[in-house]
Amino acid sequence: MLDAVVVGAGPNGLAAAITCAAAGRSVLLLEGGEAVGGGTRTAELTLPGFAHDVCSAIHPMAAVSPFFADAQLDRHGLELVHPEIALAHPLDGGRAGVMHRSLEDTVAGLGVDGRAWDRHVGWAARHWRQIAPGVLGPLTRVPRHPIAMAGFGARGALPATVAGRALSTDEGRALLAGASAHSFLPLQRPLTTALGMMLLASGHVAGWPAVRGGSQVLADAMAARLVELGGTIETHRPVRSLADVPDARAVLFDVSPRQLLSICGHELPSAYRRRMARFRYGPGVWKVDYALSEPVPWENEACRRAGTVHVGGTMAQIAAAEAEVSSGRPAAHPFMLVAQQSLFDPTRAPAGQHTLWTYAHVPHGYEGDATPSMEAQIERFAPGFRDTVLARHVAGPAWYEAYNPNFIGGDIAGGSHGGLQLALRPRAGVRPYRTPNPKLFLCSASTPPGGGVHGMCGHHAAVAALATTLR
Repeated sequence: MLDAVVVGAGPNGLAAAITCAAAGRSVLLLEGGEAVGGGTRTAELTLPGFAHDVCSAIHPMAAVSPFFADAQLDRHGLELVHPEIALAHPLDGGRAGVMHRSLEDTVAGLGVDGRAWDRHVGWAARHWRQIAPGVLGPLTRVPRHPIAMAGFGARGALPATVAGRALSTDEGRALLAGASAHSFLPLQRPLTTALGMMLLASGHVAGWPAVRGGSQVLADAMAARLVELGGTIETHRPVRSLADVPDARAVLFDVSPRQLLSICGHELPSAYRRRMARFRYGPGVWKVDYALSEPVPWENEACRRAGTVHVGGTMAQIAAAEAEVSSGRPAAHPFMLVAQQSLFDPTRAPAGQHTLWTYAHVPHGYEGDATPSMEAQIERFAPGFRDTVLARHVAGPAWYEAYNPNFIGGDIAGGSHGGLQLALRPRAGVRPYRTPNPKLFLCSASTPPGGGVHGMCGHHAAVAALATTLR
């Protein structure tokens, strides 16, 4: 009998398998698709020679993840590369908010907003070692550094639209709004500031890098590390029920709560099944990948040197767009995440040409077409953009759910961050990774700390299994 079987080879499934194997346990990782990685994959989606990240692209959370810090993945080909500028946020009139990896440069560039930035984002960056265990793990535990966590909570509890009042300029407020919108929530919701601060602070701690060669390289490095530790990986092994899982002392699922119930609901108490059935999923994404003949002609020069560009205008405009999506309507002027990996990683496109990675939030299961409104937003800040397009690949919620069953309704974040699900996912309780069945564990982004490529959901679930069933 195996010690552990992990179902699903996304970054959290890989992290769970590596953690168990590093502890000396026998591990089998089952993946239904043709390759490991889940959302952390790269493919030629448009034209030959153009390497596009299928889902995750920029990796601030991987750069600060305690799991990745110990995983020794550089020996297996992983290299994080940094752009000249971490983040730019264009505004009308050729202006832009700019976040550098250097806190000092960012504060200086923000002018009158520099002091407020330093009090909030700078404070979180300087206290990152103290707050990281809390923001990258379940909040149900007593914090190791309660004073620092209280300070982070005091700064992050407010809605982003309220916290933004501490900033005086469109540039400073837009930077906060764009980072906070990664929550997939209306910016009028409490705690959206905390999510924005966490991302921005991580940029000052370790930058907002990409993986040289594409995100698939990260997944492949994790797979190589697992094999090095004695683990086994089998692809093309879909798991539809426990009958598809070999005998093992523990089974860890990198799946959504809905899939967990489909696979093994009969092995779980009815009360637990009801609570998991109430798990809420968030908005979907509409993603367009481009092959370009030249870099995007942004009006603002800093945007031409940034790895990540947040497109959506002012804080008020972004808040309005996210509120529309939350209410079930596509935003007329959407907020967009844009990544320009080929500017600082020449392996992504043929010489002289470029890739562009973009997505916007859309209502859950959206069946329309957000491409025209997204391209209009880019043209707003980069006139002539359409003239650079050689080819495009469009992927909406249905495409993403077919690509990865975890992405229900196009939700790539593992479930809504609204309400108690921000901290208490997948259900209220002090044991988020353990099910009532001592053999079964959940290790996906539907557990703390949620979405993002950090591996911490899988790592924490494996630690829980090693402390109980796999002792």
